[in-house]
Amino acid sequence: MRILYGVQGTGNGHITRARLLCSALKKQGIEVDVLMSGRVGKAPEVEEFGEYKSLKGISFHHKGGKVDKWATFKDLSLKQFRNDLAELDLSGYDLLINDFEPVSAWAAKKQGLTSISISHQAAFLHDIPTKEMGLWNRLLVRNFAPCEYNLGVHWCDFKQTIAPPLVEKLDELTNNGKILVYLPFESLEQIRPLLTRFTGHQFVCFHPEIKQAENDGNLELQPIHRDNFLEHLRSCAGVFCNAGFELPSEAMAAGKKLLVKPLFGQFEQVTNAYTLQSLGLAHIAESLEPYILDSWLQLDQSEPVYYPDVANILAEHIRNNTWQDLDAMAREMWQQVSYPAASQLLMANIMSDSTVTAESLTKIKVSG
Repeated sequence: MRILYGVQGTGNGHITRARLLCSALKKQGIEVDVLMSGRVGKAPEVEEFGEYKSLKGISFHHKGGKVDKWATFKDLSLKQFRNDLAELDLSGYDLLINDFEPVSAWAAKKQGLTSISISHQAAFLHDIPTKEMGLWNRLLVRNFAPCEYNLGVHWCDFKQTIAPPLVEKLDELTNNGKILVYLPFESLEQIRPLLTRFTGHQFVCFHPEIKQAENDGNLELQPIHRDNFLEHLRSCAGVFCNAGFELPSEAMAAGKKLLVKPLFGQFEQVTNAYTLQSLGLAHIAESLEPYILDSWLQLDQSEPVYYPDVANILAEHIRNNTWQDLDAMAREMWQQVSYPAASQLLMANIMSDSTVTAESLTKIKVSG
């Protein structure tokens, strides 16, 4: 069996998820080729991908903690997109797995290749609670990278065809009291003075603008490096990050308290932030104000969320060609998920009515 895996390169969450599933698929003896598009800057080396194809695709730009719509529009190259689409030959593949990557998705649709979207964005194709989504974003999610099958991943199934997060299991977890900070969509000039004023706390900050490690009082600055990042995630007391999907999932699985700063202008991050808050899994920083960070730093340590090995379960079903029953596969995964007691109570209240509908679930929207 030969699979093409299309990965959106904007942000590292898509890559993290694809790393885990690619590795699991290869362990099942499946041949996997990777295509990445939308990456701004140098294409990263990802061991689990091997030699992969990189295309321009469509990138989302940001500035000052918000989506920069004008820069995103200026960077569009529809001619290049059409050329890449025409040149991509999928005749040698049995299946496309897609994580919000448009070129491979549209090529599969055009060439008749069976495709499945396994992504956080695919969750928004279902009737789940959202915040600030609007008609434009609904059309974007539905048409950006359309696939024949859609399996969203989220922190709650909301009685829909949704799987739990794909999370790398971290062993030897400890708590050295430090706070891990990863806010790539914010300026380092804003982050640095915020953290250094809290002299009673130790912070480790990873950021794209940092080129070499240095110390500044209570602040340790680190260039982005996956293995080093995971070591600090294992040992920290809490995580302060943007409201993407993969890092909050990893932090919760490791039992680290969580503060998220959404990238405003991107409905996904805004929805993520308020969903986490409504489920009792994180707190929100709407801005980089000292009083918000101060309040969060006083909170106790969180209990971990237990997720099964979703990547391995998916890979086994794909190898056995039993993945098409997405509902049954998702139920199998959720039966193995365990939440902290407080979150279980909040979810029980949301789901308590046996006649609950997707519309009534949107009461999460008003939280915050």
